[in-house]
Amino acid sequence: MGNKEKLEQLLNESENGIITTAQITEAGIHRGVLQELVKKGEIYQFGRGLYVRSDAWEDDFYLLQLRYASGIYSHDTALYLLGYSDRTPAKYTMTFRKGYNTPSLKQENLIARRVVPDNYEFGKIEIKSPCGNPIYVFDLERTLCDIVRGSGSDVQIVGEAMKRYAGARDKNIGKLMEYAERLRVKPKVLRYMEVLL
Repeated sequence: MGNKEKLEQLLNESENGIITTAQITEAGIHRGVLQELVKKGEIYQFGRGLYVRSDAWEDDFYLLQLRYASGIYSHDTALYLLGYSDRTPAKYTMTFRKGYNTPSLKQENLIARRVVPDNYEFGKIEIKSPCGNPIYVFDLERTLCDIVRGSGSDVQIVGEAMKRYAGARDKNIGKLMEYAERLRVKPKVLRYMEVLL
């Protein structure tokens, strides 16, 4: 089996049409074959080391997660992914550990937030993207605390999310207050809950 056939097999075995240069190297395929397929329009490069079959359904959430593995979807984007906002974000928001920096972040259609290492993985969960691929997002209570902090979130979105949460059967007020205490937004969260409950 030649390099091109091996690459075709890798692409066919990939359930989402995505392959990485690490997979190509592991399979012993020369990288020149990649460039050949890019020129023919059969695949395209989505960032460094990430290639997508041209006819594949593009899952932006998953592709960005692959590209920025240390990013966690947060704020308005997390609300949307968790079903607490009907507005598709114009720009996705991801949170990174303070000190994480890569020049390509500035070129993405992405809002990058940074947090202290102690709060970086606090509330992190794995869910399925709208296309069914695994992505990382902050859980609902962490997300509510983040948006209440008031750094760039639309007041209407915050109010609607808090209202939905207050009316939800599976709400966990104890957990929300514990998170609010840790993230130093307890007075703001209490004000919302007093009005809504």
